[in-house]
Amino acid sequence: MITDITGVLLAGGKSRRMGEDKRYLHVGERTLFERSLAVLRSLFQNILVVIAQDSPPLQADVPVIRDLIPDCGSLGGLYTGLRQASTEHIFVVGCDMPFLNPQAVRYVIALKDNADIVMAQRKNGLQPMHALYGRRCLPVLEEMVRTHHLKIQDIVVNPSLNVRLIKEAELSRIDPEGRSFLNVNTPSDLEAARRLHARPIDPHSQ
Repeated sequence: MITDITGVLLAGGKSRRMGEDKRYLHVGERTLFERSLAVLRSLFQNILVVIAQDSPPLQADVPVIRDLIPDCGSLGGLYTGLRQASTEHIFVVGCDMPFLNPQAVRYVIALKDNADIVMAQRKNGLQPMHALYGRRCLPVLEEMVRTHHLKIQDIVVNPSLNVRLIKEAELSRIDPEGRSFLNVNTPSDLEAARRLHARPIDPHSQ
């Protein structure tokens, strides 16, 4: 069990593109929220769930906290998790990621030494919602909020932070299909995730 990093699950509750609260939508026998939380529970001793200030209440057997800063999306959730965590680093994921791979998570967090951020850089871009952040990110996040610069990916270019980017080839040895990074934002995403869940992972691709 990992004790020096807090697992932070962003479960805002807005779900604008889905049209309904995606936290409670099922992939397989469990909801999206349950699936993500189960992976974090298997890895981290300390877990925080962050929801929006105006989100409907969320029942969980781990601490659930509301955004310290309203209307800043995922960046506000990241800031809240990092500010409220008792550890130097946090690992952040969204609750809409149904196929989190514990081995991929462990690979990311194993690179935390001398890094303020550890983030995957895949062909479709940076992955800020499957990444590790250290407390030295807090003043940078505060400045981003102050200027309403809410694109989390842009934090990696700040010269005051030590950033470790993980190339896709590194993680493909662990998660060749990139399932750990898939998220569900729309009804079509949900149907695709359900089809993928029904299809076993090819053991020869591991």
